[in-house]
Amino acid sequence: MISADAAETLGIKALAWVIGDEELLPVFMGASGVSADDLRANAGDPQFLGSVLEFILMDDAWVIRFAEEAAIKPELVMQARMALPGGEQVHWT
Repeated sequence: MISADAAETLGIKALAWVIGDEELLPVFMGASGVSADDLRANAGDPQFLGSVLEFILMDDAWVIRFAEEAAIKPELVMQARMALPGGEQVHWT
């Protein structure tokens, strides 16, 4: 498992990756409803970073591209998401 600190660091890398992608950034902003000011204001918020990772996890191609560019294993994206607020697995029993 990944630590919360390492997950936040990966979340920041994921945010930078999304911001750096001219095609993906408007998709993220449209899906999340955030503005450019919101991106700057929330860049250090673990819950927001979790939402960035969750966005990337919506598409396997995005996960693979991000993982390749970040030089990490793709499964680390999900592990980081789970380590940040709101990413806990729900147990219904």
